[in-house]
Amino acid sequence: MISSVALNHKANAPSVRAMPEANRTCIEVRDLDVFYGKTQALKKIRMDVRENRVTALIGPSGCGKSTFLRTLNRMNDLIDSFRAEGAVRINGQDIYDDRVDVVELRRRVGMVFQRPNPFPKSIFENVVYGPRRHGVRRRSELEAIAEESLRQAALWDEVKDRLNDSALDLSGGQQQRLCIARALAVKPEALLLDEPASALDPIAAGKIEELIQALKETYTIVIVTHNMQQARRASDETAFFLAGELIEHGHTDEVFNNPKDSRTHDYLSGRFG
Repeated sequence: MISSVALNHKANAPSVRAMPEANRTCIEVRDLDVFYGKTQALKKIRMDVRENRVTALIGPSGCGKSTFLRTLNRMNDLIDSFRAEGAVRINGQDIYDDRVDVVELRRRVGMVFQRPNPFPKSIFENVVYGPRRHGVRRRSELEAIAEESLRQAALWDEVKDRLNDSALDLSGGQQQRLCIARALAVKPEALLLDEPASALDPIAAGKIEELIQALKETYTIVIVTHNMQQARRASDETAFFLAGELIEHGHTDEVFNNPKDSRTHDYLSGRFG
């Protein structure tokens, strides 16, 4: 079973750890098949996600990229007909082992969805929701967690004087950064972002992209996006999915400028998708 990890927070944002020269593998996927009933959604996916990098998942609608993203913290388990075969290891631990604590897994691998989904609570209570569930009770510690997480999400200066206001009063872009702060509050190892800027205006989307670049110093990030310009700007590596298969995966510049597979070239050049 994945062991619980203590939540260690300080009032100030943590010092950023240096990026390793040779990023180690954080998420290892081997021969992953995914089924919804009799329909196969993913076929023999083999992929390594490197630590402290942003990996973009691209491909046409229905190609399997969101399904793949949700296998990384077992969100697909909520679908009755879902079945997975193969291996997904996060920092060496098989997350589909029967002994895995799925609640703890989802703390370790946070997720932010396409549309902002703040709870109908105050800004403060949104951020500390996870730490409260994990047993943090002291007000001073919760306040420190809230400040640290909101600073990491580049939102603190905008909301520090109204933490008791409803999160629903924030703008769409602020709500999305609040949802990121909520995910960061429980100290995940990796962060999954499912089209986090697609419902936002260009200025708010730009802030999310800037935030992603800052967060990769501390977290491993996997992002699904339909925006090719965003994938190119925001990611270090890109994986192209088509019809449930991983067609190509490599450094973003190489995938966009010199794709190895003609299907990748056709998709990036707008011939389909």
